[in-house]
Amino acid sequence: MPTDARGLARLIDHTLLKPEAVAEQIDRLCDECIEHDFAAACVNPAWVERVAARLDGAATRVCSVAGFPLGASLTEIKAAEARRAVEQGANEIDMVINIGALIGGDVKLVTRDIAGVVDAVRALDERVLVKVILETAVLDERQIVQGCRCTAEAQADFVKTSTGMHPAGGARVEHVALLRRHAAPLKVKAAGGIRDLRGARAMLEAGADRLGMSASVAVLAQLRNA
Repeated sequence: MPTDARGLARLIDHTLLKPEAVAEQIDRLCDECIEHDFAAACVNPAWVERVAARLDGAATRVCSVAGFPLGASLTEIKAAEARRAVEQGANEIDMVINIGALIGGDVKLVTRDIAGVVDAVRALDERVLVKVILETAVLDERQIVQGCRCTAEAQADFVKTSTGMHPAGGARVEHVALLRRHAAPLKVKAAGGIRDLRGARAMLEAGADRLGMSASVAVLAQLRNA
């Protein structure tokens, strides 16, 4: 766990994925990313071009989503969404798996779905990171482990806990620890419901490499005042 605000900021994807977000809020997100040096700004595809332009020259990366938040889109639609985001300036994609396929045991479909997005963006830029959202709150332990295997086989970069939109909840410490044990060599992103410094610390201690948060600025303030 970093002891300084800058160190923690470099582990955070500063996030605004609410459908009602307006341009002024997106601009503020970008300005906060520049001020605090967050790892990435994570936004819906409609905002990628604006964010990429505003963050031009900054260390903060541009992250967008594919198949968000349900994961039930066709693979070719997810791939096209991810490809377009990269064309507009995204260098990280957080995609949602076909959750029903994983729960139903169709691991070949899950792997093909992830690989479709990975292949689409890597054809444009091999440096693009792909993070795979499992929605762990609706999965049992066996399904989470299998999701890690599918993600690794498809050659993505991260497994991620949650969209933050599901009624079942977001990141849980025990799920982050489970991902850490079974995802290697992949990295782990914890997201969904991390609203304070205590929660952020718990996720990092459980093995998260990256945090997705909308309360990022407030969490940094808590660290500075600790």
